[in-house]
Amino acid sequence: MPLHLINRLPPDLNTTVSFTLALTAEERTRSRHYFETEHEGVYLQLPRGTVLRHGDILQSDHPEHLVRVIAKPEPVMVVTATTPLQLLRAAYHLGNRHVPLEVTADYLRLSPDPVLKAMLEQLGVQVTEAILPFEPEAGAYGQDYTAGHHANHHSEHSHQH
Repeated sequence: MPLHLINRLPPDLNTTVSFTLALTAEERTRSRHYFETEHEGVYLQLPRGTVLRHGDILQSDHPEHLVRVIAKPEPVMVVTATTPLQLLRAAYHLGNRHVPLEVTADYLRLSPDPVLKAMLEQLGVQVTEAILPFEPEAGAYGQDYTAGHHANHHSEHSHQH
């Protein structure tokens, strides 16, 4: 019998869970999906637009069942640079292409793409391929517990374009 996961709770490392569900970055964007686990079948039934993050806790229609989501290692390209400006420039060019991107102070991480790899190498940054968890940015209006802001947050400061 499938377990219906219907509610997303904030991450809490102290929460006792029934099991973990390892999902790729793309799988963590699905609001309706069926997954087979070693324990049982799991049916995800979340509000449209929900983006699950590593560590999120999902609650089933049976409140005693809690499941922790973890970022499953997957093929990625890791971009590093010798200067912060080079890394910033690479992030700018990737952002112009609306590529799902994990951004940190030391590296960028994205899905493998030979065209983007060639572009990045032309920019003078280092690109390596690896199998690692991928946690792309949720976006300016995305749901993300770690960002400290709620979805649909609007700035109180006006600006002109």
